[in-house]
Order: sequence, then structure tokens, then C-alpha cells
Amino acid sequence: MPTSPPSSNDMDDYRIGAASEIEDLLRRMESERTLITISGPDGASYTTLLWGIDSPRGLISFSADGTDAALASLLECDELQAAAYLDRIKVQFDLEGLVHVRGGRIDVLNARLPREVFRFQRRSAFRVQPFNSPGPVAQFRHPAMPDMKVALRILDVSLSGVALFLPDNVPAIDAGVRINQCTLKLDAETELDVALLIHHVTALQPEARGCRLGCEFASLDGQDRSLQHYINQTQKRRIVLAG
Repeated sequence: MPTSPPSSNDMDDYRIGAASEIEDLLRRMESERTLITISGPDGASYTTLLWGIDSPRGLISFSADGTDAALASLLECDELQAAAYLDRIKVQFDLEGLVHVRGGRIDVLNARLPREVFRFQRRSAFRVQPFNSPGPVAQFRHPAMPDMKVALRILDVSLSGVALFLPDNVPAIDAGVRINQCTLKLDAETELDVALLIHHVTALQPEARGCRLGCEFASLDGQDRSLQHYINQTQKRRIVLAG
């Protein structure tokens, strides 16, 4: 179930201010075609998709229907918020400078890149995207074909689970399947033996040529501290690079 927003004195526990982390979340919304609801203080709302991210110009764009009356009402508001759900976790940020740009074939909404994002999930369960040099992988025997060993790229990881990329050329793995023996090779110092439960399978854009497996850790066997250290170090490295 989606988590509820915290009280104001707890907001720092959910605040993301690093530009790299913010962009990572926005890229996921874009690639997964996540529905985003823009709302104003009077209750008006408009549901859209993230259309593009222009980091050098500090802009994000959303798809728009210029004939929608709700959109016209929102454009008159001084305070706007955008909200979406990633892995059933609410992600929310303020929208500044929202303008309607009419094009020849499509209309878009442009706004400034958010300076901070709130992800209503405790820091201990924050997901981080590993660095790809070399790419970390999850190795296990395919649950439907035990003779077949697979090594799937890890898209993101938290203390509660991991997301894996399943290429089109690997046989499908269905939601609800449990993988009892899996080795996560995160980096040269971090290798974990875990059990996974596949919670959901998400289609990605066609050019990605694969899908996303959202997995929960069914067993960590006392390796929580090693995983937490890896997550903390990855977060720190991204913050340093962003700064």
C-alpha cells in the first residue's frame, strides 16, 4: 500500500536535495511512463506523463492537452505540486514556472527542474541506482529452466528489495515467483547471497528491449549491515559527483 505523507517535523527524513538523485527519479518516471498528477491549492488537478528532461537548461516537460479545462485552471495557480508513485512509494515535488507551450503537432507543459523532491519512504529503505563500471548483477538459475544460469543487471537496490532488468532474449519470469538462491554482485567488496520474491513485472519503453522485475528480499541472512553500507556509500558518491 502507498505510504502516507509524514508530519512537517519529519520532512527532512524524506527530502532529496542531490541533483543526481532527483534526476534519477525523474528519469525513472519518464522511462516507466509513470502517471503524474499536477494539483493546485484549490483542488484542481491534471494527470499527465513526463515528456522530457533538459538538465542543461534546468527544465522538465510534460505532455499536455490544450483543450482540457482543468489544465487551464491549473495554469492560473501560483502554487503547484506534482505527485507520482514509484514502486508504490509516493514521490512529490513543487512545480515552479509552469507554462503551456503550443507546438505544431503536440502541446507540452514546461517547468523548472525541482530543487528538492520528497519521497515518502524512510531513508533506511531508500533505493539507489548502482554505478555501471562494471555493472552489478544478480546471478541465479532461471526458475522455469533450472539448467539455465542468468546474470541480470541490477537497476536499483534498497534494504527491502532490488529491481532487475530482464532482457527480451531471456525467458519471462512471472510475478509471484520465489528465487531461493541468488547472488548479488554489487561491487568488488559487496557480494550477497539472498532469496528473492518477484513482486511485479513492469514493461519498459520498446527501445529498452526488456522489462523491470521488482523484487523483495525474502531472505538476507544477516547481511543487512553490508547492504546498508553499500547503499550509504553509493548515496555519498552520487552526492559528491553532483556537487
